[in-house]
Amino acid sequence: MMNFDEMLKSVTAEARALGIPVADTIRPQVQRNTRAKKRFGRCIHTAGTYTVEISAYLENADETFVRTVLAHEVLHTCPGCMNHGAAWKRYAALMRQRYGYAIARTASNTLLPETEPPAARYVLQCTACGAVFPRQKKSRLVQYPNRYRCKCGGKLTRLL
Repeated sequence: MMNFDEMLKSVTAEARALGIPVADTIRPQVQRNTRAKKRFGRCIHTAGTYTVEISAYLENADETFVRTVLAHEVLHTCPGCMNHGAAWKRYAALMRQRYGYAIARTASNTLLPETEPPAARYVLQCTACGAVFPRQKKSRLVQYPNRYRCKCGGKLTRLL
């Protein structure tokens, strides 16, 4: 298992070695977010302290990719860099040039290991055309399928 705290410390030191004005108030512990599915990391600024948070999905990712995500978030601690503006882009280019980090505003999940999508907890089917509608959450559609219609006009029934 990777030590995210040590990686954060290392990435922060690399940024400072380039003269990038990284904040001194970064919490040394990386927080893991088990709910984040669409983002890899986040930098949270609260009461003068920065917290770096990463998705729990990165626990099995390539170390280079994790370091890139951490570098991205560390750059947000620089003055005027809580967005992806000109200063942030300049610092990202420095990190990319010196250390080879592929820091970008957004990242692709193609670098993460393949994971099986979760099985649908609920399944509805159209009685007319047979179209299947898998759902994870118990939405109104799942609770009251008789209130909804398929795009073909057919009625929906709940299978699971």
